[in-house]
Amino acid sequence: MVASLVADLRSIRATPEIANTALEEEEGPMPAAPQSTRRFRAAGWLYLATLLVLLLPPRYAAEAQSATPVKEPITGNEDLGDLSQPQQALAQFYRAFNTRDLRMLDENFAHIDEVAIDNPLGGIRRGADEPHKMYEGVFKSPADVHVVFWDYTIHRVGDVFWAVGRERGTYRDGDAVKDLNIRTSRVFQLIDGRWRQLHHHGSIEDAKLLADYQSVVRSAASKTGNSRSTQ
Repeated sequence: MVASLVADLRSIRATPEIANTALEEEEGPMPAAPQSTRRFRAAGWLYLATLLVLLLPPRYAAEAQSATPVKEPITGNEDLGDLSQPQQALAQFYRAFNTRDLRMLDENFAHIDEVAIDNPLGGIRRGADEPHKMYEGVFKSPADVHVVFWDYTIHRVGDVFWAVGRERGTYRDGDAVKDLNIRTSRVFQLIDGRWRQLHHHGSIEDAKLLADYQSVVRSAASKTGNSRSTQ
């Protein structure tokens, strides 16, 4: 297959129209190629690009394709194993979140300045310490947020994978328990043999739900901060 591809490349380069570029180097600039020649060149390169896609080894093709979305949720109650699998890294995060375990959450995130998070509560935050700060505020809130990750796909290229799906769960607003739905993506990198989270993005589609959720968690965090300052 590779030999055939090389032969196709040589045959296109050997045509008079495309060979003009070599003549230009020896004899100086030549008049602009007519439109038909440019179309021929473009068609030739498009043909080669198509061949490359078709002849890619199955391993690369599989990594580039999205699987059917998984409906079974990741709750955090799964076996974490050795954290060498993407699902285990995701499960570790949701166990840390739902059990309010800041130490485990710190282990889930990479300890590098390239970490960035963008979600409905914290806005955009960048830096190795930002996940700890943001989630600490959520954990101390009486909103008592709990979520699971579902309707997701996992995509991997080399030592990076990203998971795209939805979170569903609940939070408390006083005595009321309200539903929570968030579109979520998380990016991980394989560092020293285990997956570490680099980026999280969350979006709430329902504007009223977004406003209510932000109000409950942020006001609770504000009250906690004020009570500390008066002690």
